[in-house]
Amino acid sequence: MIGILLITHGSYGEALVQNACHVLNKRPPQLNQLGLSAQDDPLDLLPLAHQLLGLVDAGEGALIMTDLFGATPANLALKLLEPGRVEGLTGVNLPMLLRALNYRDKGMATLLVRARDGGRDGILNMLDR
Repeated sequence: MIGILLITHGSYGEALVQNACHVLNKRPPQLNQLGLSAQDDPLDLLPLAHQLLGLVDAGEGALIMTDLFGATPANLALKLLEPGRVEGLTGVNLPMLLRALNYRDKGMATLLVRARDGGRDGILNMLDR
């Protein structure tokens, strides 16, 4: 199973994990998060990020999801990426996380497409539905 690590601003990642647990009625294995605050130096957090990545990756790789491309959490995540083994997506939202949790046993290529599409497809104009 591919592990999932969220690297986000503040408590956003923890809130996503808590809500995913609520929807799924359980805590999914190999899922963790790292929230960065304004005072954090990302280089100081790099060893912790490596450690958390090791906790979620049981040998089949990991997907790192972050909130905003170009921001500090995404820049930290970029330092952890290894094509084919540790991949990254930005724009994480609850539909994306739920989709990732449901497709992480299908291989990295499938996981990347399904998670990305889940995040995009979760955005709807409710009156146009």
